[in-house]
Amino acid sequence: TVRSTRIEAPLWTPTAERVARARLTRFAARYRPGAEYTQLWRWSVEHPEEFWPAVWEFCGVIASRKSPVVLADGDKMPGARWFPEARLNFAENLLRHADDREALVAWDERGRRRALSFAELRHEVARWQAALRREGVRPGDRVAGWLPNVPEAVIAMLAATSLGAVWSSCSPDFGARAVVERFAQIKPRVLVAADGYRHGGDVFDLRERLSRVAMALPGLKRVVLVGGLGDGERAGGPMGILHAEPAEDWLAAGGIAAGAAAEPEFLRLPFDHPLYVLYSSGTVGLPKAIVHGAGGTLLQHLKEHALHTDIGREDRVYYYTTCGWMMWNWLVSALASGATVVLYDGSPLAPRADSQWAMAAAERISVFGVSAKYLALIEKAGVEPARDHDLSALRAILSTGSPLAAHSFDYVYERVKRDVHLASITGGTDLVSCFALGNPTAPVWRGEIQCRGLGMAVEVFDGQGRSVVGEPGELVCTRPFPTMPLRFWNDPDGSRYRAAYFERFPGVWRHGDWAGRTVHDGLVVLGRSDATLNPGGVRIGTAEIYRQVERLPEVLECLAVGQDWEEDVRVVLFVRLRDRLTLDEPLRERIRREILAHTSRHHVPRKILQVPDLPRTLSGKLSELAVRAVIHGRAVENAEALATPGCLEHFRDLPELRS
Repeated sequence: TVRSTRIEAPLWTPTAERVARARLTRFAARYRPGAEYTQLWRWSVEHPEEFWPAVWEFCGVIASRKSPVVLADGDKMPGARWFPEARLNFAENLLRHADDREALVAWDERGRRRALSFAELRHEVARWQAALRREGVRPGDRVAGWLPNVPEAVIAMLAATSLGAVWSSCSPDFGARAVVERFAQIKPRVLVAADGYRHGGDVFDLRERLSRVAMALPGLKRVVLVGGLGDGERAGGPMGILHAEPAEDWLAAGGIAAGAAAEPEFLRLPFDHPLYVLYSSGTVGLPKAIVHGAGGTLLQHLKEHALHTDIGREDRVYYYTTCGWMMWNWLVSALASGATVVLYDGSPLAPRADSQWAMAAAERISVFGVSAKYLALIEKAGVEPARDHDLSALRAILSTGSPLAAHSFDYVYERVKRDVHLASITGGTDLVSCFALGNPTAPVWRGEIQCRGLGMAVEVFDGQGRSVVGEPGELVCTRPFPTMPLRFWNDPDGSRYRAAYFERFPGVWRHGDWAGRTVHDGLVVLGRSDATLNPGGVRIGTAEIYRQVERLPEVLECLAVGQDWEEDVRVVLFVRLRDRLTLDEPLRERIRREILAHTSRHHVPRKILQVPDLPRTLSGKLSELAVRAVIHGRAVENAEALATPGCLEHFRDLPELRS
């Protein structure tokens, strides 16, 4: 069963003053007076024609509406259409402010800082817009970015979308083949790319890879080179890169001089006009190119920022992310709430394990987002932010990327900050937003995601398609929501789209997570449902094992798979230990005891093996499916989709798995 790991008391409860100030409280008072959160959620999913216009009004969406129709074909999933007569521009909503307050603050791992005010950001977007218009970029054209997390990525995206172009990005750690597999599908007209980047103290020159990428992209007219390397580190010119031009030269030719007080123009287009193309991990076949609409993305992000995270003009918002992860898109949308967005380019652990917290203190960050894995790693490293840094401005910590373990909840409240809203959130690339996330007016319970998102009809289904509480099952959404993908690229009849989400339960979105609802109406994610284990016919989420094993100080991280064995499945656990440690039988026994003490005998691995590294997708997630294929002697269909495909050799032909 799915239950709270500690139900006697919450880890944190907001003060009455904090609850009264929260935007969620003000929203409920205006539109559903007296409603508790559960009642507010029920209204939001049962009456979308009332809820989403309320979000629209409360968050001040800039748009025109010719008709009061909110949802057309609402009984179709997929097929529902939101605000069919509305017209808006995504960039116009993010650039609604034009004052001298900081809009973007960018740090790198050497501590170098850049900042742009809202006025300066608008001027830079106007320059890029003029240059893109000179290239002939029109509504529906694609503009791609292969960039570190730097201001130019945000500026280029805003300039492209101001013209109605579609933005798509990858981070510079993607290999040339991985970039081509993604961008070649959408045929960008313009590619904005860095000539290099830094990570973990190392310098990576991208020009040779960029040359191969440019030659492989059909229809590409221009490569705009953004300097990612510092002066003295760049080895020379563009190295014969096809259609390449340095950004400053290209911008100058656009007709607006640097520093000019130019203003961008905004083309308003239908609510469902394409905005972003994001990509699935691509570990099985070619990455799916997922098309998201401008209006749905804007409205959903405004809701999640204002109501679930309480973000406003006074906030400084940070999330450690790359341009290849949907959290970059989510972070940048905080501009629409008037918040300052803090960017970081580099390794989160460089030059020291606590560098992120030093930056948080220096910038007075109020909303700080990271991956669950990062929190686990700094806990093992002994980092104590509360002791070493002034985090008085910090009021919320967000975590996603994988399930946040219960011990990480303890670590945050014991070593980071006692009075902080810790919000574990879950959603994904498929919806460029969240299914379940934080509630700034409610308690935080150990190991739980606080609530299902407003407007998101999230349930947990058993195998017969019945909603269950307290039992693990499939995470589903039973009604349409605004950030459902418009379509997949190159999927004219929609068959791939329907197969991805609606094949298991017709008319219901099956997300692919194995999860459970708790007695607090929270959520616990137990792993990916396609990676669940099935020893003795009992279905187990891998996160249930990881939560226990990664409590041990010797273990940095682990990965579990099911191996077909003697007409059943046995659980095999691979562990990555601290430097210079070796897995021995006493440690194996401690791992088994820890798992058994907190789960069941079915969770206890039959085999526990040490490996030097674990395979991850380019978005940083563990790839259990790739390991399972290797240990069974099967080919990994798209190893290029892994950040470190070479580490799969550590799992091949292991004698321990033949006995």
